[in-house]
Amino acid sequence: MDIISIVVPFLNEESCILHFCEFIDYFARNKPFGVEVIFVDDGSTDETVVKIEAFKFSYCKNIRIVRLSKNFGSHAAIRAGLLHASGDYTTYIGADLEEPDDMVSNMYNNIIDDYDMIFMERNRADHVSLFNRFFSLLYSALIRRFAVRSYGSGGVFCVMMNKTVKDYLNSNIESNSSLILQLLNAGFASKTLQADINKRVAGISKWTFTKKMKLVADSFFSFSYAPIKFVALVGILMSFIGFLYGIIIVINSIIYPDVPAGYPTLASIILIGFGITNISLSIIAEYIWRLFDSARGRPAFIISSVNELK
Repeated sequence: MDIISIVVPFLNEESCILHFCEFIDYFARNKPFGVEVIFVDDGSTDETVVKIEAFKFSYCKNIRIVRLSKNFGSHAAIRAGLLHASGDYTTYIGADLEEPDDMVSNMYNNIIDDYDMIFMERNRADHVSLFNRFFSLLYSALIRRFAVRSYGSGGVFCVMMNKTVKDYLNSNIESNSSLILQLLNAGFASKTLQADINKRVAGISKWTFTKKMKLVADSFFSFSYAPIKFVALVGILMSFIGFLYGIIIVINSIIYPDVPAGYPTLASIILIGFGITNISLSIIAEYIWRLFDSARGRPAFIISSVNELK
């Protein structure tokens, strides 16, 4: 019998963790595969871990709680869980139960058809706000255009992988990166399925606007050189505009020699030029910082403890 390892990253989910434990334990019952659950505490400060430890699991084969030393982010938490996954196939789901109930089974039924990875792409999420839907569509479009062309139009939110892919991720742990884009960029045999997203059973999402912006930065600076191309194109464009404006000034001074020099125009040009220069430097500095961060070799996460519940 195959074993599926399910990594569950969480941060302060005490309001819904018991619902999740009941769901995952019932899900493991009478399945054609065994279920191993690796809970990853991404720096929680509430009673989530206590509630997991108190729950009596009946059908899951193995239960582990991996605790990180602080909040490192969901992608780092998933990577930490992958290190402790021992199943034939591995996936991850949120503790908020937004993923469809049959998602894991659907991915398993497809991955056994000789695929290395099965991606899940959002189909519908009517309960999601208009802003979040727009952000997701815009992010997906930009990623396909400038980074990874195979990225789904609806946004990939989950993946199931075999041992080969899991070992690849465990051997190539990237800081400030996107796990999904790293897998898509690797080129393993894959298939994409679609699914509707449920509404959270309780609590509030920890997927804040700041974290979304960090994902955007990580995605582009780690998998695309488009920002550098942007700097070059802006520089060429401004040089061309400056050249044209210089010609206009020379011609104007010949035709109208008594007109005084335009100090406001000069000040505007200087301000615009400095603004563009600072933007360009900040983009270059971002790449340099990431190189420096990689060279230091600091871990993407720190595991403080691992607790075997079953």
